Amino acid sequence: MTFSVLGTDGVAVGIAISSSSPAVAARCVHLRAGVGGAASQNVTDPRLGTQLLDALESGLAPEQALVEVVAGTPEADHRQLTVLDLTGASAVFSGAHALGVVGERRGRSVVSAGNLLAAPKVIDAAVQGFESAEGDLELRLLAALEAGLAAGGEAGPLHSAGLSVVRKVPWRETDLRVDWSDEPIRELRRLVELWLPQRDDYVIRALRPSDAPSYGVPGDE
Repeated sequence: MTFSVLGTDGVAVGIAISSSSPAVAARCVHLRAGVGGAASQNVTDPRLGTQLLDALESGLAPEQALVEVVAGTPEADHRQLTVLDLTGASAVFSGAHALGVVGERRGRSVVSAGNLLAAPKVIDAAVQGFESAEGDLELRLLAALEAGLAAGGEAGPLHSAGLSVVRKVPWRETDLRVDWSDEPIRELRRLVELWLPQRDDYVIRALRPSDAPSYGVPGDE
């Protein structure tokens, strides 16, 4: 019940995702700085995202990592998986029991997949949206999600969305979620626009607190 976009600019890697079910980003998003990203969706098993990243970090290419994980997963036919490394190489798997209309596509440094879609063109639109967008990776991923929505999105109404990105530090520099809303992608854009001007400041606060700008809250002088 999900469509996602996984992309990289060669340094950052991130995922934008939306679904009719609640809190989709809590289950389906898997990122590791300096390694790559993975999405595990469609009757989700979050363990598979971690396994894909472990395989990438061990030196396997995305195609090899996916083959290894699928081969070791007894219920793989119920899963939909994507994986991407920092070179832009990717792989995608949709099991035979993936739900409803299923789509998948690999592009330039991007891979997208979905199930219970309004039409397969949703995934084509998402990849094209990523490839044609400019700016920070967060904005390109958001543009991809919006393009997928404009092409029809899911067969039913969307209710949750998320966008996460890792770069050089070992935590997610961006990690935004809309866990339940009638317009989750619209709300996600509002959050992205609020967050991006502050994103780098929070990295500075972690690494060099004496150089941190003001927090902008009462009592912080």
